[in-house]
Amino acid sequence: MKAVLAEPRYFKDSITIISELVSEVKFKATTDGLELVAMDPANVAMVVFKLLSSCFTQYQVQGEEEIAINLNNLKQILRRASGDDVLALETTDDNKLKIQLKGATVRSFSIPLLEMEDKEQKVPELNFPIVVETTSDVFAESIEDVSVVAESVTFLGEKNLLAVKAEGDLSKAFIEIKPDETTVIKTLSADKFKAKYSLEYLKKMVQGGKLADRVSLHFNTDYPLKLEYKVVDRLMLSFILAPRVDND
Repeated sequence: MKAVLAEPRYFKDSITIISELVSEVKFKATTDGLELVAMDPANVAMVVFKLLSSCFTQYQVQGEEEIAINLNNLKQILRRASGDDVLALETTDDNKLKIQLKGATVRSFSIPLLEMEDKEQKVPELNFPIVVETTSDVFAESIEDVSVVAESVTFLGEKNLLAVKAEGDLSKAFIEIKPDETTVIKTLSADKFKAKYSLEYLKKMVQGGKLADRVSLHFNTDYPLKLEYKVVDRLMLSFILAPRVDND
């Protein structure tokens, strides 16, 4: 495989975000682009990432290739890329990934490819009766607001409202997000939906706002949450997060 990116930030920022959840991943290089599906070690969150072939200025792959790498190693190298560098990725015959940064100078790095067990992660089929599309900033700010008072957040969704609330031992936070020119709420029924999720995970996931201006939230009562960030003809980064169900 050989792939060249004139806009390295899409790959660089994506890797930084994904590495907050998983440390070793297996990319699949196909004619459509690079993709990965990975589960975090605690089996609480899944990340699904696609970097489309149309994002690359040069993209060559024969058939389908699997590239297993340590994201922390890759991230350290990508940190050295500046905005106007051209980034080239190439797999070599000696089982390494070669990374080249071309700017005022040409810098080459290589990291070993890993042997990972052949357990293919499947993206679960989920049905969501409510979808909220809003700006990445609005959603990220609401997550930051509630994280001041608690470790988990409850989403309350209905036809004309997404409420984001959290309760700590003494403090409470409550944010209302209503439909307007930047927020759209789509529901399949007049029901109300309620689910609780870990803020530790959500604070990592909302970093997807570095990539895309908008985010879509899909959820249901006591059901997994799906967050999706998209850049047309460039990439898709989505997360699936298991709900926190109260024992009482």
